[in-house]
Amino acid sequence: MDTSISKAEYETLASFRYLIRRFLHFSEDAAESVGLTPQQHQALLAIAGFPGRDYMTISELAERLQIRHNSAVGLVDRLVAQGLITRGPAPDRRAVHLRLTAQGEELLRRLTATHREELRRLRPEIYKLLERLVARPSAGANNS
Repeated sequence: MDTSISKAEYETLASFRYLIRRFLHFSEDAAESVGLTPQQHQALLAIAGFPGRDYMTISELAERLQIRHNSAVGLVDRLVAQGLITRGPAPDRRAVHLRLTAQGEELLRRLTATHREELRRLRPEIYKLLERLVARPSAGANNS
């Protein structure tokens, strides 16, 4: 397997990472514009987007956000205090279920619409860079 990387491939990967950073910066600014920290926005999205159900546990939230359990507890406390999520016992009482409130759903809906528009705007550039990243290098490509 040829593992050589061309200058053009490095440039494409660098451009792709730059595009991701621009989108993340946009996302952080959008969250802050509605009074949320980026991590609070990510938590709301993680809860709403958890596969197969409309709730998640604190342990699952910690895993999804790649934070420590005690950090997730503090994050949950702040979101509950803001009225954006509820925390209630699971039927077996061995875990706590987190759900969005109507206020949390509305805030997330607005943020998601904003993000969708930004992704639509970036789509041509994303597609172009992804295509270049996954395309097979041509024989005799410049590797300098």
